[in-house]
Amino acid sequence: MKRIILFVLTNVLVVAVLGIVASLLGVNRYLTSNGLNLGALLGFALIMGFGGAIISLLISKPMAKWTSGVRIINQPQNADEAWIVETVRKLSEKAGIGMPEVGIFEGDPNAFATGAFKNSALVAVSTGLLQGMTREEIEAVIGHEVAHVANGDMVTMTLIQGVMNTFVVFLSRVIGYAVDSFLRKGDDRSGPGIGYMITTIVLDIVLGFAAAIVVAWFSRQREFRADAGAAQLLGRKQPMINALARLGGMVPGELPKSVAAMGIAGGIGQLFSTHPPIEQRIAALQQQ
Repeated sequence: MKRIILFVLTNVLVVAVLGIVASLLGVNRYLTSNGLNLGALLGFALIMGFGGAIISLLISKPMAKWTSGVRIINQPQNADEAWIVETVRKLSEKAGIGMPEVGIFEGDPNAFATGAFKNSALVAVSTGLLQGMTREEIEAVIGHEVAHVANGDMVTMTLIQGVMNTFVVFLSRVIGYAVDSFLRKGDDRSGPGIGYMITTIVLDIVLGFAAAIVVAWFSRQREFRADAGAAQLLGRKQPMINALARLGGMVPGELPKSVAAMGIAGGIGQLFSTHPPIEQRIAALQQQ
C-alpha cells in the first residue's frame, strides 16, 4: 500500500507543478479567441496526465528510500541479511528479472518493491516483518514483491494513472469552459474568467478522487496476481497463505507522517483501498 500511496501523491504533486509551470509559461494555448480548441486541449491533457505519471514512476525508487528510511544491503552484515539477499537473488532469477537492490527499513510488518524498470528495482522488507514471521513466510512475502516487479506492475499503474490524469485534466477544463461561458453571456472580455478557474480547480479535486477509485480497483486486482505469482515462484501456495494469515493477525506498518492523513476508515475507505481484504486474498489462493 505504501508504494502506491506514495506514487499517487507524488503524481498529484507533479501534475500540479506542471500545471503551474504551464500557466506561467503560457503554453496552455487551448483557450483561444475563437473558443476552446479541443485538439490542443487533448494534447495538453495527454502531456500533463502522462508527464506527471511518468515522472512519478522515474523518481519512485529514491522517494521510497527517502520516505521509508531504507538501508540498502550492499554487503550483508550478518547471516539474516545474507539470507535475505540470497532469497531475493534466487527468486529474481526464477522470475527472469535482474537482481534488484535489497533493503531493510525500521518499522512494523511491511514490505514493498518499486522502481521504473524490471532489471533495476528495489525490494525492501521491514524489521517488524523479519521479527514476526518464519523464514518460509518471509520468503513468500519476498516472492510476492518480486512478482510485482516481474509483472511490471509499477509500469501498468503508471499507464492507468496517466489515462486517469488525462481524463481529469480534459474534462475539468471542458466543463470549466462551459460554466464560464454560461456565466459570462454578453461579456466581450477575452480569456478565462473566474468561473473557469474555480470550476477547473474544484473538478480537478473531485474528478481526481474518482480517478483514485479506479486506480485503487486496478491495484487490488494486481495484488491477487502477485499472490499467485509468489505461489508459483515458491512452487506451492501454502507459504503465501500462511504469510497472509500471519499478516492478518499483525499490526500493519504505519505510513510516513507525510501521508498518514490520507488513511480512510469505514465503508467508503474500501473504494480507495489498494489491497483487498486478507480473507479474500487467502480464499483466492485456496481456490487455485
